[in-house]
Amino acid sequence: MTDTASTAEQPEAPAPDPNAVQVTINGVPHTARKGQLVIEAAADAGEYVPRFCYHERMAPVGKCRMCLVEADSGRGPAVTVSCMVQVAPDMKINTESPTVKRMQEGVLELLLANHPLDCPVCDKGGECPLQDQAFSHGPGESRFVEEKRHYEKPIPISELVFLDRERCILCDRCTRFASEVAGDPLIHFTSRGNNTQINTFPDEPFASYFSGNTVQICPVGALTAKPYRFKARPWDLEETESTCTSCAVGCRTVVQSSRDELLRYQGVDNDAVNWGWLCDKGRFGFESTNSESRLQAPAVRDGDGFASTTWNDALDRAAALIKSAVAAGGASSVGIIGGARGTNEDAYAWARLAHDVIGTPNVYAHLADALRSEILDLPRATINEAASATTIVLLAPDLKEELPVLYLRLRDAAEKKRSRIIEFTARRSGLSKYAWKSIVSRPGDEAEAVRQALTDPEIAAQIGRGNVVVVAGKANLAALGTLQTDAVLKVLEAWPGAKVLPAYRRGNVVGAIQVGMSPGPGGNSTAKILADAAAGTVKCLVLVGVDLVSDFPDAQTVESALSSGVSVIAVDTFLSPTAQRAHVVLAAAAAGEKSGTVTNIEGRVQTVAQKINVAGTSRPDWMIATELASRLGTDLGFTSVDSVTEAIAASVPAYAGITPAALRDARDGLLAVPAPTGTLQQSGQQAPPASGYDYRVLVSRELYDLGVNNQMSPSLAGLARGMRIHMNPVDLERVGVPAGGSVRITTERGSRVLTVHPDSGLARWTVWMPFNQPGGGVNDLISASGIVADARIETV
Repeated sequence: MTDTASTAEQPEAPAPDPNAVQVTINGVPHTARKGQLVIEAAADAGEYVPRFCYHERMAPVGKCRMCLVEADSGRGPAVTVSCMVQVAPDMKINTESPTVKRMQEGVLELLLANHPLDCPVCDKGGECPLQDQAFSHGPGESRFVEEKRHYEKPIPISELVFLDRERCILCDRCTRFASEVAGDPLIHFTSRGNNTQINTFPDEPFASYFSGNTVQICPVGALTAKPYRFKARPWDLEETESTCTSCAVGCRTVVQSSRDELLRYQGVDNDAVNWGWLCDKGRFGFESTNSESRLQAPAVRDGDGFASTTWNDALDRAAALIKSAVAAGGASSVGIIGGARGTNEDAYAWARLAHDVIGTPNVYAHLADALRSEILDLPRATINEAASATTIVLLAPDLKEELPVLYLRLRDAAEKKRSRIIEFTARRSGLSKYAWKSIVSRPGDEAEAVRQALTDPEIAAQIGRGNVVVVAGKANLAALGTLQTDAVLKVLEAWPGAKVLPAYRRGNVVGAIQVGMSPGPGGNSTAKILADAAAGTVKCLVLVGVDLVSDFPDAQTVESALSSGVSVIAVDTFLSPTAQRAHVVLAAAAAGEKSGTVTNIEGRVQTVAQKINVAGTSRPDWMIATELASRLGTDLGFTSVDSVTEAIAASVPAYAGITPAALRDARDGLLAVPAPTGTLQQSGQQAPPASGYDYRVLVSRELYDLGVNNQMSPSLAGLARGMRIHMNPVDLERVGVPAGGSVRITTERGSRVLTVHPDSGLARWTVWMPFNQPGGGVNDLISASGIVADARIETV
């Protein structure tokens, strides 16, 4: 072969990457990215540059001056702050020169001049960047012999966070997080010069849903968390990575324990989901797992109370109740409600028990607090797709209250101008002030508001600019949700390429539905199952981790069902108000006590890990369902949690290939999204006439409420704001009641006197009330089956 032919066969060299920047770091060539900070390029090259103020998820400020390096861009070496300078072509970077080391020693000496040497009693001791860098980069001794600065210590700046000002090094991490990430600028610098310190505004606590993040990112022990203070040392802790199940966002966490007790949750920087952030409910809610009120063993009714019993006896009695119901009324006389609290494996085992063993269609993981499960069959968006969409259409509840970390992601998208938010709401939400358009309308008028908005040339042009994601969820617990669903479908009809991110709240409700805890097309809703129980058609209810009495938005239907003579089997971690009405109570393992997988709102399957032993003799749900099936004559074949995961992968099409082995190699999880079906159609319904009731009722959740897990976490139990009613100031003036006065609200279901507050962000002729709050739940005033709910407001 000739040389010419040989040359011709050589592949063409790839085109140079326009974003590549060639630099030298400590004498070693390295390819950095255009626009990359020097501190980031050094990290990619394996060279650690010490830092205190820099955080990869926040804008750099260059305050601590610890990340000094020598950089030469062609004019000779100069000391520069590596978190503030971007790489340049042919830049020579030295992170270890004598000049740099000498200056870093000086920075540390000055930081330690007034810093208390109380490492043996500081909660940060053993995991403190200041402590570590004092050893690795410090001078080794101090020339400062004068009295150090002293402040009152510690001071509580919120119900969850303590501040020790003596330890603060003014790195600006907490203040930047509060204002830049959380949008809660409630902690800031006060005074000037040598007296500069971190504090809150006078008489205004650090009342942020995300305050625990400031504790995690604080590089010293200035901020400490009440639930963890003086509980353990880092070297006493054992840890494993898991997934938070406080809501359905699916934040990745590190679960830490000592002596078989959960002690701390820390956020993991997962680029696909939570970016390292956690809400305080997810961070501190683990306390419920440690509660002394946990069910330790199964129990059976004994007169007006309960008697502990063996698992064999409890399961035999539960099986007998199911058999009796089937014998009296057929398979459909059994209803199984719940499953969103547990893992995919738990839900799959209960679904198999319902569909394959008993044969009942009456199974649902929804508690009438989310849009129909057919929403999951629409084209699904990921969280990253939503946070990078040109247009985000919000037809959902207040995400700050129900899906807090999703709120952070979408707020970041709007603040950084990546996305424009178009919000349709009856009451201004946490995202309203970041929305490009916030369209306020009465509950039930959402579809009409969308129809009118679609005729606006400005909105039409915005949506036509790029990709659209609709965040869809049930914004009103006092309504059936069909009109909200119709509004979502109108958006998809106008822009067929739009995707949907379902704003479902309960921890694993998406996973539970996708693996079988749903009745299928045309099946009964939870409200219908309960109505059938009240009518005597359903004779046995199996309640899997649900508290219907407190948490179902229709107290009348629940009471009618539970008072009808129906047999009740409760599978729970606590003796909740609903479990107290049961005939058999089966003690279930809680979060942190079992392994498996969960599926978040985008369909991302992630692992959860067992960190401590179960309370008493409680068992994971999948095991309870398997043993109950055995007593009903069917062997489900599950011998371990992995065997259930394998069965899901083999039988649920969306989960094909999502095996334990595959998940071990997928740190960010794997997506399990069913193929879109397009079967969901607009209902064509409209809100009925008010019939003498002037005001439309809006009911939604707040982050802290009377939920069992919330109330069994001592640090969170007192944070619920209490029952009240909000009205637009114009409506309040018309009624003639001052702010803070009392009004009587009357609906078709009942009447109550409540304290009223003005709310200018609320639609006119609308009243808002929070769900499941101290001072009386609102669920006795509303129905789970009405298209909307209307009320009359009277002075008292």
